[in-house]
Amino acid sequence: MLCLTAPSCSPSLPPRPSRPAADRPGPGISAKSKFSVPVSAPRDYTMATAEDGVGDLPIYDLDPKFAGFKEHFSYRMKKYLDQKHSIEKHEGGLEEFSKGYLKFGINTENDATVYREWAPAAMDAQLIGDFNNWNGSGHRMTKDNYGVWSIRISHVNGKPAIPHNSKVKFRFHRGDGLWVDRVPAWIRYATFDASKFGAPYDGVHWDPPSGERYVFKHPRPRKPDAPRIYEAHVGMSGEKPEVSTYREFADNVLPRIKANNYNTVQLMAIMEHSYYASFGYHVTNFFAVSSRSGTPEDLKYLVDKAHSLGLRVLMDVVHSHASSNKTDGLNGYDVGQNTQESYFHTGERGYHKLWDSRLFNYANWEVLRFLLSNLRYWMDEFMFDGFRFDGVTSMLYNHHGINMSFAGSYKEYFGLDTDVDAVVYLMLANHLMHKLLPEATVVAEDVSGMPVLCRSVDEGGVGFDYRLAMAIPDRWIDYLKNKDDLEWSMSGIAHTLTNRRYTEKCIAYAESHDQSIVGDKTMAFLLMDKEMYTGMSDLQPASPTIDRGIALQKMIHFITMALGGDGYLNFMGNEFGHPEWIDFPREGNNWSYDKCRRQWSLADIDHLRYKYMNAFDQAMNALDDKFSFLSSSKQIVSDMNEEKKIIVFERGDLVFVFNFHPSKTYDGYKVGCDLPGKYKVALDSDALMFGGHGRVAHDNDHFTSPEGVPGVPETNFNNRPNSFKILSPSRTCVAYYRVEEKAEKPKDEGAASWGKTALGYIDVEATGVKDAADGEATSGSEKASTGGDSSKKGINFVFLSPDKDNK
Repeated sequence: MLCLTAPSCSPSLPPRPSRPAADRPGPGISAKSKFSVPVSAPRDYTMATAEDGVGDLPIYDLDPKFAGFKEHFSYRMKKYLDQKHSIEKHEGGLEEFSKGYLKFGINTENDATVYREWAPAAMDAQLIGDFNNWNGSGHRMTKDNYGVWSIRISHVNGKPAIPHNSKVKFRFHRGDGLWVDRVPAWIRYATFDASKFGAPYDGVHWDPPSGERYVFKHPRPRKPDAPRIYEAHVGMSGEKPEVSTYREFADNVLPRIKANNYNTVQLMAIMEHSYYASFGYHVTNFFAVSSRSGTPEDLKYLVDKAHSLGLRVLMDVVHSHASSNKTDGLNGYDVGQNTQESYFHTGERGYHKLWDSRLFNYANWEVLRFLLSNLRYWMDEFMFDGFRFDGVTSMLYNHHGINMSFAGSYKEYFGLDTDVDAVVYLMLANHLMHKLLPEATVVAEDVSGMPVLCRSVDEGGVGFDYRLAMAIPDRWIDYLKNKDDLEWSMSGIAHTLTNRRYTEKCIAYAESHDQSIVGDKTMAFLLMDKEMYTGMSDLQPASPTIDRGIALQKMIHFITMALGGDGYLNFMGNEFGHPEWIDFPREGNNWSYDKCRRQWSLADIDHLRYKYMNAFDQAMNALDDKFSFLSSSKQIVSDMNEEKKIIVFERGDLVFVFNFHPSKTYDGYKVGCDLPGKYKVALDSDALMFGGHGRVAHDNDHFTSPEGVPGVPETNFNNRPNSFKILSPSRTCVAYYRVEEKAEKPKDEGAASWGKTALGYIDVEATGVKDAADGEATSGSEKASTGGDSSKKGINFVFLSPDKDNK
C-alpha cells in the first residue's frame, strides 16, 4: 500500500463502543467447511484471565513498560472476549460464524437456490438476471428482523433455476423512491464487457457442475521456519503487454520462483477491483476472483500447482478499506443509512481522505461476519496458506497514520487514537485463522511499529505472525538518492536492519512494488538508470556505473535478507534487476499496457548481465536452505567500521562480511567470530558467475585464533572470542561457514533437491555453469585458485531450466 502521508489530517476520535452483541444475533449456519483443520489449541490465557478483568496478561512479562497501559490492554482484551463470547452464544462460535459465504449470497440448499443479502436500509428488493430476463417482479425478496433479504427459488426439472455462469444483480428500492441495481455483496465472480469503455460489472453466479469443478490434488506444504516470499502480480506477470492469466502464471512463472529457491508466493490483486491501476487495493468484490486473469477454477489450478512445487501461497488481503465505486462495489449498499445499518462508518469517519475509499465499521456484527467469512472463504475454497494484510496502520488508528511520524512512544500506540474496534477484529481474525489452519502465515503491513502486533492473541497481542520491516527500503532509497557512497553510515545501516522488537518477527525487504510504481524507480534503475539500456551486454566490459550498480544491487539485497528480519520478501522481477517502472493502463498513458509486464527474457539471455543478479538471488535463497540463518535467533553485529565501510556480523552459523567501500580492498582484514575452527567461503558476491571480478579465493582455509581471556568479552576482539583473517575486496559481500571436521562436504536435500542453484559445497555435480571468459562449463570438482587462472574462482552451482526443473 502507498505511503501514509497527506497535507491534512482528520481529527482524532476516541474508540466508539460497539452496539451490544447480544442485541444483534444473526442467522446461524451449520454447513461444514471442506478444508477446516481441527486443532488442540495451547493454553488460552485470555479465557483464564477473563474473570479477573484480564489483568495478568503474559505480554506484561515481555516489557515492563506495558504495565503503564494495563487499562488500555484490559479494555481491548475484554472487548475482544465479549465479542467472541457473543458470537459463540448467538452463532455457535467463530468457526460457524465465519461460514457466512455458505449462507449469504447464492447457494444451493436441498432442491432450491437460495439468495440472501444484508441490506437493512432497502425498502424492497428483487433478484434479477439472465434467468428472469432482468425482470424481478416475479422474484421479490423478503426481509427479516435483522435486515437480511432472502428468496428461495425451487429447481426446475431437477436443475437450478439460476444456471451456472449466468449474470445476476441485486435490485433494491431506496428510501428516496429510486430502484438501483448492484452486484451482490457476496458474489463469487464478476465480469464486465471489455469491448465497452467503462462498462459496469455484472455479478456472475459461479457454481460449475462437478465435472468442471477443479479438484485439489496436492496438500499444503509445511510451514517453513523462515518464509522467503516472492511477491507477484498475476496480471502483469507476462512478457507481453497484456493481462496475463492465472494458468499462464502457474505454468510459466511459478517454476521460476521455485527455481530461485523461494518457499512462498504472495499474490496481489486477487480480489476483484474494477480499476486495474489501483494495483488491486481498491477492492469492489471481496469474494470474487479478479476476472481479468481467469475464473475461480483457474486460480485453484494456480494454488494447487504452487503446492505441487512445494510453494506456499499467501494472498494480499485488503480489509483496511473498500473502493468508493458505488456501481460495482460494496459501497453501493450505502444509501444514506445510519452506521449500524451499513458496512461503513458514516460521515467523515467513513472515508479515507488519502485513498478516496470507504472505511469499515468493525464494531458492526454483519461487517465482522462479512470479513471473517471472507478470510475463511479464500482459505477453504482456494487453499491459500495465509494472508498479508494490507494497510494495517490505517486500521489500527483513528487518524489512519495520516500526517503521523511515529517516534516510538507507547502513548502513540495505546490511547484514544487507537481504533479498538479494528484491533478486536484483527484479534478475532488471527485467532480464527490459526485455529482453522495452525500453520497459517499471517503478515501485517504496519508502518507504525505497534508493540505486540505480532504476539499471539492468547498472550494479549493482536496475533500476527510477522510484520513487514517497512523502514528498510526507506533507508536504501534515501542513501541511493541523497548520499554519496562514502557518506553511507555503516552503523546507520546496521541500526535500521536490526531495529526491531526481538519478541516479534519481521519480514525484511530491500524494495517492493511501491518502489517500482511509475514516479519512482527500482533499485537497479536508481543505480544504473539509462545505462541499463546500453551497458548490460556481457560482450563488452562493464562501465563503472554498471559495475557499481550490479555490485550494490547484490549487496543491498543480501544484507537486507541476512540481517533485516526473520523472513525475506522480493517483488517480482527485482531479483534480476528489472529495469524501468510499472505503469498500469490509465488515462495518463493512453491506457497502455506497455509497462505493465515483466521482461523475463532479460534474465534468460546469456549475453546480458541480468543473469548475474538472478543467479545471486538463487544463491542467497539456497544459502538459507542450507544453513537456516533466517530462522536463527543468533544475530551479532561485531564490526561497523565507518572509515573502511565494513560491516561484520554473525547470523546463525555463518559469518558475513560486507565491504561497502567504493575502491578499497583490505588484505588480512580481521574478523571476529564465536566458535573456533576452520572457516571457508559459503557465498561470494564477487564470484565470476555473479558478475563479479573473482578476487576471493574459495579454496583457502581460514583458521581462527583465540582472542583475549575466555569468558571476558571486554578482552576479546570486537567482543568475539575468536577471529580469522580474510581478503575483503571493495563492494563485495562474503559469507563464511565453519567446517565440521568430520563432514566437510555435507549432503543437502534442501537447495539441491528443488532449487535451480545449489552451492558447490553441497555434494552434487555442478553442470552447465558457463565460464564468464570462454563460455565453457566448470566442473563440480574444480576449486578456486589463488593463481592467475581467475576463471576457476567462485562457487560452483547447478543450473537447471525452470521447465526441466518443475514439469
